[in-house]
Amino acid sequence: MEQPDHADLDLAVVLHALGDPVRLALVRRMAEDGESACSPDGVDVPRSTLSNHWRILREAGITQTRRVGKARLMALRRADLDARFPGLLAAVLADGCAPNSAKDPWTLL
Repeated sequence: MEQPDHADLDLAVVLHALGDPVRLALVRRMAEDGESACSPDGVDVPRSTLSNHWRILREAGITQTRRVGKARLMALRRADLDARFPGLLAAVLADGCAPNSAKDPWTLL
């Protein structure tokens, strides 16, 4: 699966990917929980739409995908993002940007 190298990460593409509430919620969830299955529990989004969101995150360089048998697991490329755009991920994930005090990212949907 294609994903850009560290040096090829583009700020405009990353910001575009993070601009969608569903993708932002997926990134926040990975930041808290680590790897995510392609259909995480509690996500009320059609599977085809969710698949498209994962693709956009991967192609932007925000996530990496690995295969385990038939399953695919997505993880945040925190080190690459922090090295290329220092402070960006911290700002996006800051508590002040959380959707609500309960920190339930799916309330955005």
